[in-house]
Amino acid sequence: MGASEWSDPAHVSHYLTRTAGVERLAEGDRALLELIGPATRRVLDLGTGDGRVLALIAGKLPAIEGVGIDSSELMLSAAAERFAGDSRFTLREHDFAQALPDLGVFDAVVSCMAIHHLEHERKRSLYAEVHAALAPGGTFANLEHVASPTRRMHLDFFAAISEPLQCEDPSDRLLDVATQLGWLRELGFVEVDCHWKWRELALLTGQSPP
Repeated sequence: MGASEWSDPAHVSHYLTRTAGVERLAEGDRALLELIGPATRRVLDLGTGDGRVLALIAGKLPAIEGVGIDSSELMLSAAAERFAGDSRFTLREHDFAQALPDLGVFDAVVSCMAIHHLEHERKRSLYAEVHAALAPGGTFANLEHVASPTRRMHLDFFAAISEPLQCEDPSDRLLDVATQLGWLRELGFVEVDCHWKWRELALLTGQSPP
């Protein structure tokens, strides 16, 4: 991603401490956890931030091995603090605007509020890389900020989360749900669905064929 605001301590602090929309995002978290099956062992988190989603999954499945990647040193520092002394987790700095490194095969690949910062062409190629990284029957779950159909609905979303429009992230590259689900199907994912949605928050999911 490489956007300069993610190297800005004030911007990162605002992101990690803001409360706008938290209740709704928690609904999406619960929906994501439903998709992580009991046999899951290796999980890759794209844009791990402070490691929040990996920690939630580990709360459900304590035996997991989690790998978190992020382009922000500040976010990774927060994740390292969260997972200090816990050998289940590996953190790696990587800008996934570039091709993913070879990290092995995963039972699940997850992401939360990260992929929408990528240009659309890179979103699609990243989805292809996720497909290649999944074990047969593995799950991709992307809890994402997506585009509203209209400007009015976009403004209504910000009003609903009590977030001033001037706080809109300049690195956002929002895309509609239908286009992204279509890409997942074209790339070979099965069981593709929008598993949960509230306004501009959506959980886009698919599986690698068995």
